[in-house]
Parts: sequence; C-alpha cells; structure tokens
Amino acid sequence: MNSPHIPVRLLPLACGLLLTACAGTPPTPPAPLPSMAVHVDVPAIARPQGETPAWWYRDGAAQAAERGAMQGRARNVIVFLGDGMSIATVTAARILEGQRKGGSGEENRLAWEGFPATGLSKTYNTNSQTPDSAGTMSAIATGAKTRIGVLSIGQDAARGDCKAALATPLLTLWELAASAGMATGVVTTTRVTHATPAATYSHSADRNWESDADLPPEAQAEGCIDIARQMIETPYGRGPDVLMGGGRRNLMPASQRDPEYDDKVGARLDGRDLIAEWQQRHPGGVYVWNAAQLRAAADDRPLLGLFEPDHMHFEHDRPQDRAGEPSLAEMTRAAITRLARNPNGYVLLVEGGRIDHAHHAGNAYRALDETIAFSDAVRVATEMTSAQDTLILVTADHSHTLSFAGYPTRGNPVLGKVRGGSGEDSDPHQLARDATGLPYTTLSYANGPGYVGASARQPEGPKRFEHNAEDVRAARNGRPDLTNVDTEDPDYMQEALVPTRAETHGGDDVGIWARGPGSSAVRGSLEQNAIYHILLQATPRLRQALCAKGLCDGNGVPVTLPTPGAFATPPAPAH
Repeated sequence: MNSPHIPVRLLPLACGLLLTACAGTPPTPPAPLPSMAVHVDVPAIARPQGETPAWWYRDGAAQAAERGAMQGRARNVIVFLGDGMSIATVTAARILEGQRKGGSGEENRLAWEGFPATGLSKTYNTNSQTPDSAGTMSAIATGAKTRIGVLSIGQDAARGDCKAALATPLLTLWELAASAGMATGVVTTTRVTHATPAATYSHSADRNWESDADLPPEAQAEGCIDIARQMIETPYGRGPDVLMGGGRRNLMPASQRDPEYDDKVGARLDGRDLIAEWQQRHPGGVYVWNAAQLRAAADDRPLLGLFEPDHMHFEHDRPQDRAGEPSLAEMTRAAITRLARNPNGYVLLVEGGRIDHAHHAGNAYRALDETIAFSDAVRVATEMTSAQDTLILVTADHSHTLSFAGYPTRGNPVLGKVRGGSGEDSDPHQLARDATGLPYTTLSYANGPGYVGASARQPEGPKRFEHNAEDVRAARNGRPDLTNVDTEDPDYMQEALVPTRAETHGGDDVGIWARGPGSSAVRGSLEQNAIYHILLQATPRLRQALCAKGLCDGNGVPVTLPTPGAFATPPAPAH
C-alpha cells in the first residue's frame, strides 16, 4: 500500500535513499554535468599600452567562450543596434509606450525586454573614455576595439591617416558571412554610409569619408576610397544582398538629379553611379526609393532601398515625407523575407540610428519615439523567426546624457513635469519644485542645445526643436518657469545644464538583450568587442570558415585575428 506521506512519483527515490542509508554507505554523488565553458588563455599585458587588435580579438573570444557561446547552433544572426539607446532611454521609452496604450507605463515592456538573456556592454574606445558610433560598431563588427572616429581598422592607425588605415583593416562579421556563402543585410534609418552601417562593409581612417567628395586629396593620392564605393565594390561575396536606409546622394553622381527632390543632385564627383553598379553585381536586384515601390518589389530578389538623399525622417515626421518612407519595422520585414531564402542562413544589422540624432538635438520626444519604432522592428523579427535557429541580439553602441530625475508619482507622464516631489515624502497631486520654487521635468540633459540662455536663433527660455545653438549667452534669469509650458509637446526641448552646440554621448554602460542559440552567453559585464565573438561562436558556419583557415584553437574557438584578404572573393575572370 502506498505511504500516505510520500507521493507515488517520489517512492522510487525514497526507497533508494532508505536502502542506501540502511547499508551504511554514503550515496554516490551524481556525475558532474559537462561544463558549457571553454577556457581560452589570454596573455597578460600592460594596459592600455599593450593592447593590440590581436590581443583584443583573443580577449573577446575568451569572454564569449567562457560563457558558453560555443554551444550555440544558430543558422541566422540579427543584430539590432539602437544608436545612443542608453538605459535611461530604454526606461523612458518603455513608460511612454505604455502610457500611449492607456496604462501607467512602468509595467510595460519593450519588445526585447522579454528576452531571457541580459548583460552590460562596456563601450569605451581605445583612446576615448566616452565613445562614438564608429569605434563602437567597429568593435561589434570585428571583435577588436579601436579608436574613436575610424571604421573597422586597427587602433594603431590615427584618425585621418589613410596609409596607416590601409595597413590594418579588420575583417567584419558581415564580410566573413558573405565570403562563407551566407546572405547579408544592413538596414538603418540613417544614411547607409553613416558610421554604424558603414562599419559592416568598409574600412576607413575617417567615418566622414562617405563619398569621394569627402575624401581629402592626400587620402585619394594614397589610395583610399570612400565608404560608399567600399560598400558597393566590396570583394567579400557580392556584398550586402539587402541594403536599406537613407543617403542616396553618396551613391549618385553630381550630374544626376534626385528622383524625389527637384532641387537636389548626387554628391559624387567621380561620375560613378553606384546604384547602377550595385544592380550589376546583383543580377535581378531591385532598387527602390519610396515606400510604395518597396511594397511592390519582388520578395525573392536582392534589394537596395535608398529613401532619402540624407538621413531618413524621424518617425514622428515620417508622415510628412512627400514620397512616403517605410518604417523601420517595414524595412526589417522586407529584409528578413528576402535573406531567409538563403539555405546557408544570414547575418543582418538593423539600426535605429536616429535615436542618437534626437538626443544630440536635445529632444527627448523624438528620441523615445524612435526607440518605440525600434521596438516595433524587434517585435517583427521575433515574430518572423524561431528561437531555435535565429540568434537575435539587441544592444546600443553608446549612451547619452539623458537623465531621469525627481520622484514622479506612478503613471506621471514621462515627458511631463514631475508631480510628486524632490524627496521621498512626495505629494502626488502637486508639481515638484526645485530649491528656488520652480517646477521641473522628469527628463533633462546634462548638456546640449536645450540650455535656456539666449542664442543667435532663440531667445532666453525654453527651447524649441530644432535649435541650432549658435552664439549662446549665459542665462540672465536662471531657470524658466515651466508651469504653463507644454513639456509634452513633440518640439519641446528638455533643459540642458551645460550649453553645447549638440548634446554629447555618455560614457556609461549600455544593455545587451538576446534570445536564441548561444544567447545564454549574454550575461554579466562584457567588453563591447565580445559581442562579436558571441555572435561568431554561436554560428557554426561562421566558426568553421575561420577554423578552415587555421585560426581556431584546439577546442575549435576562433582566437586568431583573421587577415581580411584571405577571405576576399577572387575577381571574376575577364572575358
């Protein structure tokens, strides 16, 4: 008869324990589970002077391997990069989206906040405590940290030094994937030649060398070519199978009129039509420049979408575009639909690039609105893919100086003035007051064009987007009284403590969120270049491509910095 005190399912265990105890011998401990960690030796160096691209690469490999990234079996990789998406930005955007849905906001979750793996990324560049987008995306793209302002080259090359840059290119994950027969894609709301997308397929001593018109004569004489040409002419496979964003002027000759704006022409002085050249490299590929064309484009062909001469519109302003621009979510859907046709898998970058631009402009409304649009794009990707074969990683390249302050009551409009207090014993029905008796907003910036002193463009007091902060003068009357100011207006600019022409980046860590094969390696505090190694180690096809060149250790971990030329596609024979 079953014991009334022991559930039936536990009887075998109970009996086994009883017999062992009666025999007087201690139970045999269970065999240890095989460890997911793989150890990689990293040489001790004096820092920072001993840091080299090869050392950064091996150190990043060690961080990923010890966290178990080698256990990943990803077929596809999607990197979502919220440019400038600080932790404060994520929090405020989460609340704003929740309040737009009718809730108090705090309990809301953005698309990636349900992912099982989280970590922190240390974003500094090799020569800068607070980084820029070029150096940070280069770390994510190549597995080695580098200088501020340069793209996918080693840290020894100073910014602007063409000859040094040519001597130290770093192979990117997108180039490796293309050479290994995977599909690749780059989607952004900035110019496609801007820092973040450019780091995937170009190697430049200066992030600003976007077209040949931007190249200094000495750089041209030394053999450097512009970012747009590098992305289109890349020797790795056929280059990006999907490329979407703004910046078509950098691919168009100056003799060619823009298809959307009669008063604009291309920027190129060399007469090259890089749009046509992309189409030659991708037979059957489709070029589109507005939302309607994108929706009508065949979904089984390579795709080039260039929707503005410059950056795409902010999401808030997108409905005003005369030709119609797709949203980041629409571009993401179009990219995955096409890339997923490759049986070898794909590597895709999706950048919410204008989060950063809105922060620089001191306008929290647009920064948070861009973050919500970025979340919509992540949600599309999670719905279109499976966590069984697709690794999705969401992160930011760097932070900003946005702060979240005061003690606003639960549900207080996140773009509004603080109702609560400046201490923990707050009154939720009253506006909080500073020490001079004036109300203040929940969100503000440490610096930027929202400084309240007069400028050549706007009088003293609250500033309106877009404010070009020229000839700024010290505020004579202190902080303005915001009692009757609509701080939730999309064009309201949050106050900035220090007047600067543009708000600056911040040096604090940013978040990493991941789901899918290998995502469990995203945990703890990681150097930013280790993100590359998690993506690489979790994708067998990418790992094997490096191991085939003898770049892996005895455990199959890629630890040796690859030489880019070894992965370039041989040129087609002349006919």
